Amino acid sequence: MPSQSDSLEQELIRTVQAVIATGAISLSKHGNVSLRVPGRDELLFTAGGSLSGFDRTGIVRLALDGTLVQGELPPIAAAVVDMHTAIYQERPDTGCVIHTHSPFATAFAVANRPIECWTEAFGIFGLEDGIPVAGYGPRGSRESIDNIRAVLGPRTQAVLLANHGVLAFHQTPAETVNLGVLIEEAAQAAVYASGIGGARVVPPEMLRASRDRATAFQAAGVTRTGRRR
Repeated sequence: MPSQSDSLEQELIRTVQAVIATGAISLSKHGNVSLRVPGRDELLFTAGGSLSGFDRTGIVRLALDGTLVQGELPPIAAAVVDMHTAIYQERPDTGCVIHTHSPFATAFAVANRPIECWTEAFGIFGLEDGIPVAGYGPRGSRESIDNIRAVLGPRTQAVLLANHGVLAFHQTPAETVNLGVLIEEAAQAAVYASGIGGARVVPPEMLRASRDRATAFQAAGVTRTGRRR
């Protein structure tokens, strides 16, 4: 039977593979993923510049203050550790943090423009506040981390890093991977919509209605033959 450590390492590798499989990632496959170690103030982290071809040898263990507990952390990875640990410190219920340069979301980050609630999915999945932009700071600097903390609201689940990329976080790896896809799709739709009049924000009350409706369908369970909703 695999140990908890082995199982979590396998889950980290599966999460990396899932991110790549979604296509919500840059051509370089640059990014990093972390998972919180259950019951400990520690996390597993992908110590490398690219998620392509990632395997167990690239996994390091860190304390929540960024101290290296196990493994070797190259400079390119060490520079972004603090943005992961900041999220775990601010959001104790977070189980996974994913950073990528997904193309359309990064376009908004480069433009220093938030991603607003242009799609119904933002209501269904609890993103009613949209995706804010954290002001630019040199990679790994105290300024960059302070800027991330400054835009975290009670319901924030992702942050655009100005002139850099996107940072998404949720309770589970699967939810975090899905979040990255939702963000990239909304950004892509908005870019395409800009050529035909521009994206339009869904009214807040309609976003809430979409969330309530989705919750009701989930609670009702699977529809069987002969049954109506």
